[in-house]
Amino acid sequence: MITARLLLVMSVVTACSRKAPPPPPPAEPAKDAGVARPVVSDAAAPAPVYRTEKSGDHVSPEQLGHGKTFMVVSEAPLATKVGADILASGGNAVDAAIATAFALAVVFPAAGNLGGGGFAVVRVASGKAVALDFRETAPGAATADMYLDEKGTPTKGSLVGHRASGVPGAVAGMWALHGKLGKKPWKELVEPAIALARDGFIVDKRLAESIERHAPRLLEFATSAEIWVPKRIPRAAGSTVAIPLLAVALERIRDGGADGFYKGETAAAIATEMKAGGGLITGADLAGYKAEWREPLKVSYRGHSLFTMPPPSSGGIVVGMTAGMLRAVELGKLPWHGYEHVHQIVEVWRRAFAARNELLGDPAFVKNMPVAKLLAQPYLDKLAATITPTATSSQDIAPIIEGDHTTNLCVVDSTGMAVALTTTLNTSWGSGVTIHGFLMNNEMDDFTVKPGAANTFGLVQGVANKIEPGKRMLSSMSPTIVEDAKGELRLVVGGAGGPRIITAVWQTISNVIDFGTSIGVAIAWPRFHHQHLPDNVQIEAASIEQATDTKLRAAGYEVKHVTGRAFGVTNAILRVKDGWDGAADPRGGGAAIGD
Repeated sequence: MITARLLLVMSVVTACSRKAPPPPPPAEPAKDAGVARPVVSDAAAPAPVYRTEKSGDHVSPEQLGHGKTFMVVSEAPLATKVGADILASGGNAVDAAIATAFALAVVFPAAGNLGGGGFAVVRVASGKAVALDFRETAPGAATADMYLDEKGTPTKGSLVGHRASGVPGAVAGMWALHGKLGKKPWKELVEPAIALARDGFIVDKRLAESIERHAPRLLEFATSAEIWVPKRIPRAAGSTVAIPLLAVALERIRDGGADGFYKGETAAAIATEMKAGGGLITGADLAGYKAEWREPLKVSYRGHSLFTMPPPSSGGIVVGMTAGMLRAVELGKLPWHGYEHVHQIVEVWRRAFAARNELLGDPAFVKNMPVAKLLAQPYLDKLAATITPTATSSQDIAPIIEGDHTTNLCVVDSTGMAVALTTTLNTSWGSGVTIHGFLMNNEMDDFTVKPGAANTFGLVQGVANKIEPGKRMLSSMSPTIVEDAKGELRLVVGGAGGPRIITAVWQTISNVIDFGTSIGVAIAWPRFHHQHLPDNVQIEAASIEQATDTKLRAAGYEVKHVTGRAFGVTNAILRVKDGWDGAADPRGGGAAIGD
């Protein structure tokens, strides 16, 4: 059995007590203490930035919200307002999520989309949770070796250009959500996005910076450059941009539902452009796409129940394995981000990501995928028992076989219905190809292009995630809803950032449950990350003290200090005594609005 193989390799690691050596003496931060605002950059820090003192909560006022009856949080203030307006006019949480998602496709084009896909976890007012998979699929003509050159070396074709795109699932996902759980008329949910695309919106500083940073890719494709880099000049902050072709595409969706995208003129435009550019998506691929309802994973942690996505998302599995392996560790009694805290979490993630990278894929293609085994407490106890007081090499955890942008939104309505929805183009601005005003994804890079070769996020994956026609690529998206011990809704959370979505979502949950923080602090506190391979601990600026860094290196860890969006962007809503607190991540530029 595959799971036995993983455990067999792991058995060479000496099992011992889970108690780590005494950590260095940094003081645990106060429950509502924050840290210096992260630098918005994807580059490695020129020098480590250590945590030296406590400071106040650094989430700006527009990124925090409070509501007695409802709350909406997304990565774009204009989109958040659209969702809040839907709730204020009598819509439910699903209606607001759909309208917000369509608005993000206009005002947050680096990740919001019609040409991508994603996942949603919904908790209805009765407490039942459901999950929707609208992940992209490989085109019918896709092959396992389509991104290898004659020498067997991966090319950039999985990231840039027409061949990088999977069949989009976003519109089908919104249509399926509305059909099962929506309340307001469909047309009312699409109309705000149409108005934004038709009448235009003001480019904010964050979007302008993103356009400038990604201008070289956008300039490769005339239809993208025309909108975002006209006359080879990136759109500036404060300028107004209208996208008439996108408005037309949205009008077809408004009037025809999913068929307005997957059939008819928009579908024909996609198929024609794909053929002209050497892409593989056909009209038949589009017409055949279906979103899939799935049973969410339910995981226990500290008396709470976590509802999260099953495969082809790997996020729920890794979150669940993390919770199970930490069952016997009282994190809240450890110095926050001291050696023992970081060590325990990193070793758990090392093991969970090893299983993720080798064993998981699309359940329709990977038969007998060991989901139940990976989440079984006896198995997780065995993995936890292999954690030693020092670093374990990732090569000892699982055999080496011879992963940047996404966006999340969270909604809670007056009835207690909650939605955590994550959607993506994969990396920022997707493949760079614009069709009818919207960008196409480059999700094909999330497949295993070549076993043993890292994708753009550094993930080294196995044959379970190989490219096959019609298959959904493995994902790290981790929309999660948390109930307390009484079965009442407590927390809604999700994030963006490739595999760092998983670790950012986990740290947000743990900050609330283990360390008792407010939601603003839970999101704002600096993070760390480990994903099995590459075998290093990535540390956000001001995340740890210098003494902890020294201790980690002495224990055998490779420590890499990184700044900015590399640590994900999370959004979350937390129940408080008089309603709901919402927070958008200060690493991004979102907003939380409640009433």
